[in-house]
Amino acid sequence: MTFRALAPGQRSRILLGGPSDAEPEVLFETDELLIEAPNWSLDGSTLVLNGNGRLWSLSVEDPGAGLTRIEFAGLPELNNDHVLDPDGEHILLSAMDGHIYRGALSGGSVTKLTADDGRWHFLHGVSPDGERIAYVELEGFEHPGRLAVAPAVEGGGPVTVLDTGDGHLDGPEWSPDGRWLVCNTEHFGIEPGHAQLARIPDGGGTLEHLVASDTVDWFPHLSPDARLAAYIAFPAGTIGHPADLDVEVRLVSTDDWATPLRRYPVFGGQGTINVNSWAPDSTRFAFVAYPIAP
Repeated sequence: MTFRALAPGQRSRILLGGPSDAEPEVLFETDELLIEAPNWSLDGSTLVLNGNGRLWSLSVEDPGAGLTRIEFAGLPELNNDHVLDPDGEHILLSAMDGHIYRGALSGGSVTKLTADDGRWHFLHGVSPDGERIAYVELEGFEHPGRLAVAPAVEGGGPVTVLDTGDGHLDGPEWSPDGRWLVCNTEHFGIEPGHAQLARIPDGGGTLEHLVASDTVDWFPHLSPDARLAAYIAFPAGTIGHPADLDVEVRLVSTDDWATPLRRYPVFGGQGTINVNSWAPDSTRFAFVAYPIAP
């Protein structure tokens, strides 16, 4: 695996949207670095993103100051699966060696949280108490992803794989109350690769279909107050979650997933909204577009 780079004439554009925003606000853009997957810090001051295999921070109040690299010791190059620790001071990170790490938002040393079990581990969720991680477990890229839950401890702990039926499973993260894991899955798909949004009780149980659509829907992210959700809709027939497509970031009420409150068409896909990017006050969320100049 290698990190992505901008194409000639392409830019990374960080956008903010929410229920009060008919059009998204451009917070920051650059033609120097392909940046992905914003997390919004728990104090509301900062976005944390990856780019060139490293982690970066961006001030929400002063985005003109630009990106600041967060320096870690002994951390392999990163992909775009990173999630804030509920303590607000640490972050959990998926690296391109297939393992999940934990480090301070200020940088420094890291702790590996997954075992050397010959599998790939792609982080997407941390339990509200910070004691467990939810990730996509792959035996190989020719196999569908499975929903795995494990203790967030050094070297890994006992792994529980939840039964989510047939097809690839991705993007699992906990609801704010810890009762559910929301995700996207091919289990309800009408065609190969037709991902749909779903949830499953924490600890396992019946997989519930959240919204039936003709689009290929990925990465549902609940707001901290659990009243809203954002996700990305790919065109029908899309396989996986590729980059550089005309996609739509959708905002919905969790009382009515089928009726978008806002639709934000962007050129993007991979990297746009892979991880939860809600502001702590639940009023806005961040996402990334990758426009190419004509």
